[in-house]
Amino acid sequence: MSTMSVRVAKLVSCGAAALIAGVALSSVAAPAGQTAPAAAPKRQVYHPAYLDLPPPAVPLPDWAFTRDPPETADLQRQADDDVPRHVPNSTLALTRTHVLNHNDAADWHPDNHPAAPSIVMFGHKPQPAACGFCHLPNGQGAPENAPLAGLPVNYFIQQVHDFQTKDRKTADMRMASWHGMSEWVAPKITEEDLKTAATYFAGLKLKPYLKVVEVTRVPKTHSVGYTLLPVPGGGTEPIGNRVIETPMDVERFHLNDSESGYMVYVPRGSIKRGEKLAKTGDNGRTMACVACHGADLLGVGDVPPIAGRGPSNLARQLYNFKRGARAAPDAELMLPVVKDLTDRDIVDVIAYASSRKPS
Repeated sequence: MSTMSVRVAKLVSCGAAALIAGVALSSVAAPAGQTAPAAAPKRQVYHPAYLDLPPPAVPLPDWAFTRDPPETADLQRQADDDVPRHVPNSTLALTRTHVLNHNDAADWHPDNHPAAPSIVMFGHKPQPAACGFCHLPNGQGAPENAPLAGLPVNYFIQQVHDFQTKDRKTADMRMASWHGMSEWVAPKITEEDLKTAATYFAGLKLKPYLKVVEVTRVPKTHSVGYTLLPVPGGGTEPIGNRVIETPMDVERFHLNDSESGYMVYVPRGSIKRGEKLAKTGDNGRTMACVACHGADLLGVGDVPPIAGRGPSNLARQLYNFKRGARAAPDAELMLPVVKDLTDRDIVDVIAYASSRKPS
């Protein structure tokens, strides 16, 4: 079984109230006159029902809708420890116990963002988790979720409301991050805390954290904690029609280091093709992205920015729109944009958008 990543621990932690703590009973009777030895407790296992849901009728790309392999699906939580750890450019020493605490977001670089409000750093015990636990204190996010830095206040609030009403779903209902948000965060957050968080993240600028390169071959990867990590000693394989977003430094990724970025591998020629789609709609095949998201894809009014943002999440949202998983009224504006997009179009558009400067 793969070594547990911080992302797996997050999912276990956010579902802590549903942990099944079983105690194994000895099946061998003790000899007469002797007391049976105390049975060792089973490891705590959280196996949510959504893991066993059927896949979508029309397959979705597993590089965007990442799911851990069967041997890690039980999300068995390994013991925390109290060993101090360090990351570059930080004077702090934090333990894994701290990093895994969903009510105390690990903040390795407190000087790279303004003082964050309590809902961002601590949430409320037992739920909701701190916003910064998954999305990081500076709002950079991770491939399994979305970067929140720089999102318009009204857009941010509306998306959480859509999670609350289930108007915002996912095209693959086995996606753990969607369940975490819709079941363990959105229903628990107050309107006051929601507005506070939205205002905080809107005031942040998304920093460049992606290195987008066009290639023909990529490292072999597998999903660990719902993020594509290189297979140890796995070599390379053709990229095909995929976008591979993977941490530049796996250990810093495990430790929730907000200054550790991601490599984004895209097919050769995809950025130029994506630019044509984004800027012109390619002779009416779709609507130009710049018409709503602005000439530099930095957003206009309550329309969110998409430049320089994680391609895994951008791809998921395009498929979610296309499959009708996002049904809120404002989502209808995206329907004519995505209805005729092919899988290659989606790869091309997100390759271009991710390659742009985020601010």
